[in-house]
Amino acid sequence: MVRRPGLSVRLKLTLSYAGFLAVAGALLLAVVWVFILRYVPDKDQGLLGISPNRYLLVRTFAPAAATAMAFLLVFGLVGGWLLAGRMLAPLTRITAAARLAGSGSLSHRIHMEGRRDEFRELSDAFDSMLGQLESHVAEQRRFAANASHELRTPLAISRALLDVAREDPARDRDELLRRLQTVNTRAIDLTEALLLLSRSDRRTFTRAEVDLSLVAEEAAETLLPLAERRGITLDVTGGATMTSGSAELLLRMVTNLVQNAVVHNLPAGRAGTVTVHTQADGDTSVLRVENTGPVLPAELVPTLVEPFQRGAERARDPRAAAEEHAGVGLGLAIVQSVVRAHDGTLDLAPRPTGGLVVTVRLPGTACAGRPEQAGRPE
Repeated sequence: MVRRPGLSVRLKLTLSYAGFLAVAGALLLAVVWVFILRYVPDKDQGLLGISPNRYLLVRTFAPAAATAMAFLLVFGLVGGWLLAGRMLAPLTRITAAARLAGSGSLSHRIHMEGRRDEFRELSDAFDSMLGQLESHVAEQRRFAANASHELRTPLAISRALLDVAREDPARDRDELLRRLQTVNTRAIDLTEALLLLSRSDRRTFTRAEVDLSLVAEEAAETLLPLAERRGITLDVTGGATMTSGSAELLLRMVTNLVQNAVVHNLPAGRAGTVTVHTQADGDTSVLRVENTGPVLPAELVPTLVEPFQRGAERARDPRAAAEEHAGVGLGLAIVQSVVRAHDGTLDLAPRPTGGLVVTVRLPGTACAGRPEQAGRPE
């Protein structure tokens, strides 16, 4: 259905101002008539026939009143049009900025000056929204570029392996299958990680009460064989720490943190440690994962949560690429996304003696007390 264009807001305000002024003038004239003219004698000529009376006053007052009403109407229309234009000028700037944003230009800002009124607050909110949208779009573009590059690599390797096998029929088929399986496993893991990251960003999950201490124990039990192969001591401490969210996503978050702490630790042959601690701090549920390792440069730590940033300066066993828990460079990015989806905060801090301390703070819920637990999972 085609909608016909209606009156503009400026014209509506102009008509409203003029109508209000005309009504006010009419009321004023009515007051003059009711409270003044009604008490003047009607057609009383008085002495020498020149005394004021209602008939003479009405004939004199009516034309002047009509002229005044016409002037008020014209003045209301002209003044209302100018006043409405002045009042709506900030809205025009906001509309122009919205059109620019709709055309794809997100770098434009209104930067409205003057006193803080409703239009100024709207302008500042719009500028803030544009800034967040520009940052989000830039992040998505960068992520898409990185994801396409990461997915293209295993596919290119698979094609190269198949080309070599086709040109060399005598090549060891078992070795080819093993390498293809490794490459395809990496591609599948990367795709699943991308889907999980997208799901956590959309917040399309059902919330329920989750005990972070139990989640930490489950994640530690899963990764205990990996820690033992690397000679790393894995401890889980703390008591019941309740929060609200998705048990699946929170388990993936803790698993990624523990896996990251195990993989990026001291080299084989040295006694590395990973400690997972949970505690309730008032209305906040705290999960802390701390590991040993080399000293991390302060400028490197903020980049670790970026997608596909594995931290080139961090220690990693060369055998990790062939292991089940090698990772695809999305571990901490998924952690950050899950934390953000659960309205929490993520803090990364390098240990002075080497390694990293990752602290996750989530909104807590009331929980029944459970005894403190410590030690490596059995």
